[in-house]
Amino acid sequence: MAGRKPLTDSDGEVRELKSEDLARFRPAADVAPSSLARKLGVRGPQKTPTKERITIRLSPDVVRRFRATGEGWQTRVDAALKDWLKSNKLGA
Repeated sequence: MAGRKPLTDSDGEVRELKSEDLARFRPAADVAPSSLARKLGVRGPQKTPTKERITIRLSPDVVRRFRATGEGWQTRVDAALKDWLKSNKLGA
C-alpha cells in the first residue's frame, strides 16, 4: 500500500485514474462481502403470482439431487416438468 496515491483529495473529489490504478483493481466478486451478493440477488414479492403453490411428494433422491444444484432448485424442478410435458401428451 505504500506509495499509492489516495483516490480522493481533501474535498472528496476523485482524481483521474491512471492505468497503474486500473491494473490494481480486482473484481467486485473478490472483494465484496458475500452478504452483499445475497442482498443484491433478493427480489421483492411478485406483483401477480405466476406460479401456484402446491404440495407434492417426490422421492428423496429426486429432492436431494435437485437441492444439491443450489438456490433456484424448485425452478429447475418446474423446468424439468415443463420439458416432460412437451414430449408427453396428457388429457385436458
